[in-house]
Amino acid sequence: MRKVTVEEAQKDLNRLVEEVARGERFIITRNDVHVAELRPVTQGKRGFGSARGKIRMSDDFDSPLEDFRDYMG
Repeated sequence: MRKVTVEEAQKDLNRLVEEVARGERFIITRNDVHVAELRPVTQGKRGFGSARGKIRMSDDFDSPLEDFRDYMG
């Protein structure tokens, strides 16, 4: 992962964004301290509730397992 200073990032932001779009990642530093990461956005990121209708549970999903019947009171 390449490192660039805040000043370099401000000066060449368009170039950095183009490189990020091609998959590059950058650490942005200030006074040699890592302050940010510039990286591609994950495509196809799923949001809350995106699996609705795709997951099913059997009616007995919470029934005791046969192996544990002896331990159940």
